[in-house]
Amino acid sequence: MSFERITVLGAGAWGSALANVTARAGRTVTLWARDAKTAAALTKSRESARLPGIKLENNIEVTADISVAARADAVLIVVPAQALREVTLAIADLLPSGTPVVACAKGIERGSDKFMTEVIAECAQTALPAILSGPSFADDVARGLPTAVTLAAKDLGLAERLTQALGSATFRPYHSTDVRGVEIGGAAKNVLAIAAGIVAGRGLGASAAAALTTRGFAELVRFGRAYGARPETLTGLSGLGDLVLSCSTPQSRNFSFGIALGKGEKLSDAPHGKLAEGQFTAPALVELARGRGIDMPIAAAIAAVLDGSMSVNAAIESLLTRPFREE
Repeated sequence: MSFERITVLGAGAWGSALANVTARAGRTVTLWARDAKTAAALTKSRESARLPGIKLENNIEVTADISVAARADAVLIVVPAQALREVTLAIADLLPSGTPVVACAKGIERGSDKFMTEVIAECAQTALPAILSGPSFADDVARGLPTAVTLAAKDLGLAERLTQALGSATFRPYHSTDVRGVEIGGAAKNVLAIAAGIVAGRGLGASAAAALTTRGFAELVRFGRAYGARPETLTGLSGLGDLVLSCSTPQSRNFSFGIALGKGEKLSDAPHGKLAEGQFTAPALVELARGRGIDMPIAAAIAAVLDGSMSVNAAIESLLTRPFREE
């Protein structure tokens, strides 16, 4: 299957960017918006409110009709992690058996502690789950700036075909069969990016930022190994690559959210709070880690700050006063 017709579910910044990428790769693209008003505005302006100044490619059809969106060879679900179940259920019974469904969210579902492909497998049992993740900002991708990501599916042939369908000179997906490893990198880095943002917001310096990112990566690796992730995945684009990007710039929503917390702003007032996936993933990540006895002090401290059981100052002190040990 060549995947000539591809649907993107979700018309936010990342969905619009991936729709443009897919259209530039020569595919026929349908971009689904949640409501008719948004779809009508996009159809008229050809410009997402989340990506001002960037036009949708001409070969992108915008719709709010889920039955129209289901007429595709492959589907990219580009909604926040906590909304992925709802959207998957909406389209599941309309998809032909064997349709690839690619999760493009980075997180763990709150309540169920399930990874994104697990949610897809549970809600759309005849679909073929896959995951796309890596160091990428919607604005960069939409503008056609060079970007490399990882696309993973259990079947190598499927991962390769999806890569060929989406890839272009400026958007370079690397295929993999390490689905869980790719998902873990994307989920854990969001939590760690909040921590890096707090360091920046508190003005703790570049040395502290480097230490935080390095020790955070050690936590990501411990978690990944416990859940069967491959080392090359954890040190690759969807692991270390995405962590470095998200922990280094306010362009990252999770990093910006952390900066606000570090400056003393309330959770409810912090910018990007509702869009910072890390705040929803943190408790699930820590719960999964505890279930397997994985030491993740940075992630645990962030989860405690987010649930109000620990102040930012107390969280910093808890990390700085940990016993000295071998690296």
